Amino acid sequence: MKSPFKAYDVRGQIPDEINAPFAYRFGQAVASLRNPSAVVVGHDMRQDSPAFAAALAQGLLDSGVSVLPVGQCGTEEVYFHTEHSGADAGIMVTASHNPENYNGFKMVLEGATAATRENALNAIEKLVLSNTVIPAVSDYGSRGALKPLLDRGAYIQRLLQQVKGVKLKPMKIVCHAGNGCAGPIIDLLEKHLPFEFIKIDHEPDPTLPNGIPNPLLPEKRTRASQAVIDHGADLGIAWDGDFDRCFLYDHNGRFIEGYYLVGLIAQTMLRSAPGSTILYDPRLTWNTIDVVTAAGGVAKTCPTGHAFFKHMMRQENAVYGGEMSAHHYFRDFAYCDSGMLAWLAIVIELSTSGATLAELVEQRIAAFPCSGEINFTVADAKLSQEKIAERFLPQNPLVESIDGLSMAFDDWRFNLRASNTEPLLRLNVETRADTALLAKKVSELSDLIRAG
Repeated sequence: MKSPFKAYDVRGQIPDEINAPFAYRFGQAVASLRNPSAVVVGHDMRQDSPAFAAALAQGLLDSGVSVLPVGQCGTEEVYFHTEHSGADAGIMVTASHNPENYNGFKMVLEGATAATRENALNAIEKLVLSNTVIPAVSDYGSRGALKPLLDRGAYIQRLLQQVKGVKLKPMKIVCHAGNGCAGPIIDLLEKHLPFEFIKIDHEPDPTLPNGIPNPLLPEKRTRASQAVIDHGADLGIAWDGDFDRCFLYDHNGRFIEGYYLVGLIAQTMLRSAPGSTILYDPRLTWNTIDVVTAAGGVAKTCPTGHAFFKHMMRQENAVYGGEMSAHHYFRDFAYCDSGMLAWLAIVIELSTSGATLAELVEQRIAAFPCSGEINFTVADAKLSQEKIAERFLPQNPLVESIDGLSMAFDDWRFNLRASNTEPLLRLNVETRADTALLAKKVSELSDLIRAG
């Protein structure tokens, strides 16, 4: 069996790699290796997720560990409740944006610190995939307790704290939950905010009638974009299934690349925390560095992936970190990512500046146009990167290998990295105010990658 343990979480196909016995054994292994007293467990809306969460919880309970259930929720709710409750770990059953026949686990440790390969996942993988018998507790009295479903009230109050004292501008906002888990949170926030929410594909639906919600894919953006236009909305917001990623559309229905939102949110956060550190991923960088430097912050790069960001956010005490893939991390949210705090930060900026989202990002897009992420299926990602490097090294670029291959020239740069969760090679290209050069380099690199 191919191991479903990836660089910073667990994801695999159902039923060969991920199934109820695997989930049960995963719970046992966490109990055996971490010796926790209590673990928070939540799950997304996927068809198999409730059963896998139940099996996971049973493995913990049978090992003497108490379980704090969140039920159907977003990944960030597990992060929040792990830190808020003082639990020893939190586990979310989700495959995020992977296809319907996938599922898996995202895990954090005490205080919602990242579970990495080094501090947890390597040992858990070795035990789960071994033939070792993991014994259950010997008597009923030693079993863990299944606690009552955790109340969402404290989490909702934390979100509202983000806009406390801000005079929010009344707005019409399209919300596209994609039949994922974000809809119920918008319903709970609605009565506290001066916004008219236009809700599409709002209810969580395990049958996923419109496919996996993943607005990073261009074909998944049409419904939200058209709804913004049809309703004359000020803004559109979309989330992936477990809503730890947040995507925005301006009033023209234009999808705004996550890259530019990183700079915008960084600018907002630096107003309340001058001189702080901001983290960004190495795929697209020039705009973020430019904005953060101009705002008096310190910009530092971090490898892509939530475990890496959670770790480095703490290490650097960064006030905010952003990935162009739409993960946004906040110091005051246990250094974790939140797809809700991200859009709230944007509406604060819109309310205080009086500008539209289009106006706020237009100059940045012109100054640093980018390709967006382009995915390629290749036989050997490492070999492809080596061939690309060989092609461009004679031009003496600045080369970085923090995450994949990055090469920067005077007026353009690119990053080429293998996905940590899918068999894909991902390309990102940006230039300095030159859209013609951007198109030329995207075409050149695409041809080189496809040629193998």
